[in-house]
Parts: sequence; structure tokens; C-alpha cells
Amino acid sequence: MPSHIPSVPEIGSTSAPLTSAAYFIGARCRPFNDDYMQCKNEAGGKGEIDCLSEGRKVTRCAASVLQDVTANCLDEFRAHWHCLENYNHQLWNCRRAERKLNKCVFDKLGLEKMIPGTPEGVVPVHLRKKQIYATLPQDDPEERWYRRLGKKDPAQIVEEGKVRAEAAAGLQEQKQTQ
Repeated sequence: MPSHIPSVPEIGSTSAPLTSAAYFIGARCRPFNDDYMQCKNEAGGKGEIDCLSEGRKVTRCAASVLQDVTANCLDEFRAHWHCLENYNHQLWNCRRAERKLNKCVFDKLGLEKMIPGTPEGVVPVHLRKKQIYATLPQDDPEERWYRRLGKKDPAQIVEEGKVRAEAAAGLQEQKQTQ
């Protein structure tokens, strides 16, 4: 590694949290991404070393977005990426959790999910009430556990440890009855 390029710690995240935060990273980090892509284009595809500085800026920006989302919308963020992880990254099966995350991030960070290339006058896919390809109920697995536990709204349960304990007890009961 050239000494004139500052080192950056790796983000250290799996694909589900990165997918969940991708549009927010794109919204905040677009100038850095554009600089990096311009550097790569000007280098004719051979700018691996020449563009490391710009690439590091992109990584720092992405890490800052993940830190802000985690600090301000942890429950919504976690629910969405858990859903993505459990449903093989099929976005249409996680729209309810995604809507909650989008609202929280917009309210607290001012970042809005915008899908590039969406035609004007067309409702973006993530805002449609009915998902054409959804094979599962329009919710995430954690919300189903809340309903099984007799809770009407996930917001009723605040403490994460309590939720996990109740869910684990539900799994044990289910195994015992089988």
C-alpha cells in the first residue's frame, strides 16, 4: 500500500446490512462515488493504485452512513436486514420493514430512498402497496413472532432481550408440542 494513501478500516458488514443501507449510502456518498468512477474512467480501467485515495473516501462515507443509521434507526435497520437475510435478499418480501426503515432514516437523517431511472409519474417499486412478485405476507419474520406472541404492534415491545426471550420460549413450546 502506498504510504501517501491513508488507510481505512474495512466496513466489516455482511451483504444484508449493506443491501439494506445501499440507497442511503448512494444518496449521501454520490459525490465520492462519482469522483471514484471518474478516476477509474480516466485511468482506462487500470487505475487500481491511482484511484485508491478516492476509493478510501467512498469507504469512509459508507461507514459513516452505516454508523448514523445504526445510531438513529437501529431497530428498523435490524428488522429490515434480518428480513433480507431470512428471505434470500428478495426485496419484495421485506417492504413493510423497509418502509419503516425509510421513514426513520428520512425523519432522523434526511436521507431518502430514490431509485435511479424511475420514470416520472410512475410509483417507485418500493412505494407500491401491493408487490406483484411477493410470495410471502408483506412483513418480516420478526413481526410474525410479535403476532404469535399476542402483540398487535412491534412498537409495544421495547426491550430487545425480552423479545428474544419470548421468541425463544415460543420456539421451545412449538418443538415440545410436535
